Amino acid sequence: MSLRIGGQFQPSLILFDLDGTLVDSVPDLALAVDQMLQRLGREPAGEQRVRGWVGNGAPMLVKRALTGLQHPDAEPAEFAVAQDYFLQAYAGCATRASRLYDGVRPFLHAVHEAGIPVGVVTNKPVRFVPGLLEHFALADFFSLVLGGDSLIEKKPHPLPLQHAAGHFDLPASQVLMVGDSCHDVLSARAAGCPVACVSYGYNHGIPIQDSAPDWVVDSLPKLL
Repeated sequence: MSLRIGGQFQPSLILFDLDGTLVDSVPDLALAVDQMLQRLGREPAGEQRVRGWVGNGAPMLVKRALTGLQHPDAEPAEFAVAQDYFLQAYAGCATRASRLYDGVRPFLHAVHEAGIPVGVVTNKPVRFVPGLLEHFALADFFSLVLGGDSLIEKKPHPLPLQHAAGHFDLPASQVLMVGDSCHDVLSARAAGCPVACVSYGYNHGIPIQDSAPDWVVDSLPKLL
């Protein structure tokens, strides 16, 4: 069975971002952020603000929560304590309120039926990824999982996508990146991969169309 993205591109490998693409994880991330802030004697941030801070990995999320800035410069000692508090909190609530986006499971089934391998390339710390995939009964779909701390660089650097393509012995031109943010687009462009984005994810409040991915859809099955 063949599978063509947008009726034109036939990938040999599909790589997925996780947060904002497959799973809406902000409710649990916000809970962990607020628990961290409360331990530091600060006011909670709330889910709406956290939604605009997600996308660059846990360290950046913590720094944004400490400063309220998109491009923060947190005090190192406070950041170290805060990150430890955040990771402890998130470990206890990572699957409490997160939800799978509509269309994800049917799309993964279609990709599986077509015999195309899939991987996860996320900026989330890798220790949290298997549990999320298992919670949503998705783990068996994925042949490779890369987190933000799996390699020396993370998205928007091209290395994670290059590493994944090399793992499957494929040229980047045959690998489709599916994400929700400018970081996914930048990583794919630098690696030489086609890129599709969903419109419903986390992109710091900026329409993903502004980043000019090859395809933008409101749900993953619309890529088919």
